[in-house]
Formats: sequence, C-alpha cells, structure tokens
Amino acid sequence: MTTYRAIMLQGKGGLDRLEDVSLPLTDPGPGELRVRVIATGAGATDVMMRTSKYLFAPPFPFVPGYELVGKVDAIGAGVTGLAVGQRVAALTVHGAFAEYVVRSADDFVPVPDGVVDDAALSLILNYVTAYQMIHRSAKMAPGQSALVTGANGGVGTALCELLRLHGVRTIAACAPRHFEAVRALGAEPIPSRDGPVDAALHRVVPEGVDAAFDIVGGAGTRECIRATKRGGIVVGYGFMGAVRNGKPSTLLTIRSFVALYVGTRLVGRRGTFYGITALYRKDKRPLKEDLPLLFELLRDGKIRPIIAHRLPLLAARRSQELLAAGGVVGKIVMLRELGLS
Repeated sequence: MTTYRAIMLQGKGGLDRLEDVSLPLTDPGPGELRVRVIATGAGATDVMMRTSKYLFAPPFPFVPGYELVGKVDAIGAGVTGLAVGQRVAALTVHGAFAEYVVRSADDFVPVPDGVVDDAALSLILNYVTAYQMIHRSAKMAPGQSALVTGANGGVGTALCELLRLHGVRTIAACAPRHFEAVRALGAEPIPSRDGPVDAALHRVVPEGVDAAFDIVGGAGTRECIRATKRGGIVVGYGFMGAVRNGKPSTLLTIRSFVALYVGTRLVGRRGTFYGITALYRKDKRPLKEDLPLLFELLRDGKIRPIIAHRLPLLAARRSQELLAAGGVVGKIVMLRELGLS
C-alpha cells in the first residue's frame, strides 16, 4: 500500500468542503508511530473548524479529527515500550479522519485489553474533559452538589456519570426529551429552556450547588453563577451559547469571560475556564495520567459511555449533519469495522 484515504477540509464553508482524498503513506520518523485508525469521534469543535475559526486548527487544507483509537502499524527509530499491533489512543486535535496517522509516540496512550473500541474512543475527549473539570478544576469532594448544563451531550453525559461515581449530587439541565437518559446516569433533570436554569435549580436545591459546569456561556454563565452557592465555583468550557450562526460571537465570548472571571468574584464565587487542548499543549502529563484511570473504570464496568451513533470510519459529513440537527445524546463514533464511507 502506497496511499491511504482521509477526509480533507479544504476551507471554511459547507459540508462540501470535506473531501475524500488519497494521501501518500509515509514511514514514521525517529520517535514517531504510524497508527492504523480503527475508531475516531465527532464533536462540535469539528463543525467549528469548518464553519468558523478555531484557535488550534492548522491552516487549510488539513485533515480534521480530534481523537482516535488505533493499532500501531509501524514504529520509528528510538521508540520503546510499544509494539506493532498494540492498541493505542490519542488526542490528535486534527488528523484523525483518516485510515492512518503518523505522530510522535509521546502522543499515544496504550489501550488495555478488555475494553471495546467505541467505548475507549469516547473517553479520550469527553471523559477526560469531564474528569479533569471535576478533579483538577473544581476539585470536588464526595457529598457535594453540582449543576451540569448541556447534560445530554458527550461531555455532559460523562460529567453526570463521573459525578455520580464520585458521590456528588448532580442536577442536569437539558430538554425534557432527555430527562430519562440523564436519570439513568444518576442525575436529577431540570428543564434548560423553559426559563432561567438557576430558577429551576433553586426549586430543587434552594441553597445552590457547590459547582456549576457551564458549556453554554453568554447569559448561561450568569445563570450558573446565580445557581452556585457563595464560595462555590463555576467552570466554563465550550461556551456553545457564545456561537451565533455557527460562528463564535466576539461580544458574547467577552461577556462570558467577564462574567466567569469578574462576575463570580463580585458575588463571592469563583470562576475558571477549562480547555483540554490548551492544557494538553502546555503539559501532556495530566491526560496521560487521567486517561489510563478512565480505561480502568471502563474495564471494571464502573462507567458505560453512551454511544449516540456508530458510523463508518470516514463518514465525517454524516457525523456533522447529525451534530447540526441537535439532540445528540452521548458520543458519535466512526468505526473501521463498519466500513469506509
């Protein structure tokens, strides 16, 4: 084999900008691995890369794809501790919508036996994000309480499951059609669109929660602040409510950060923003410490990621159609075993 297939994002625009291309198959250099991709995932950031500007995206054209599970196909000089055929996982940020990836061996984490590919894939971005916000940002303790906004999404469902496992009472804001799904994860649902989230939360937890995980941004950040008790913390991430017509709104984003960092302190709360990619680019160690812990929880049956859709490996267009339609519960996974679209 001298070439492989990949999905190339040619530029900003519609789904037609995602093109199926053939690329030359290269050998790994010193310190690198070549990995045969067997699973990758889709998320809102993939859509943002196509429709707007994303801080960590390379110049067009490039191959998107934020995460992967694969098998080591070839090993570059100087790499130790890994073997051809071994399963590995990586937070790629881009490059995973492909049959093969060549990256530094330091980017890969071994995947243990006893976990299936789609569930393992679900942990890399969504569950690591949730785990690190709970344990590294909010530093939550058993017996505390938390609000999760966007609770039906990939990170939201991971938050609900990991908070329950940590002994935290979880209030999950979502549409009524998702109430049963979040209840199954051990959370108490409240409506996210029938009025201010803080008003709905205070009907359930009058004193407010110890921590709020705010994916919404915009006005949602102020609601999360009001839902949090004095001395509590609001952890912002994603800020999907600061996006208008598929593009981040500079004004709404600024308002979100002002509320998060200034507004919280004015009323005796704390605020912080979490971004998995910024943290990983600064220091790989937290992900390489936390992902193996999550693999253990998965292998032991303590967590069970929700797979919203299973698609063929290169079905990037279809995955983004599903994301745009909304209402996805859990993770969209694309798998080699389902074929190549």
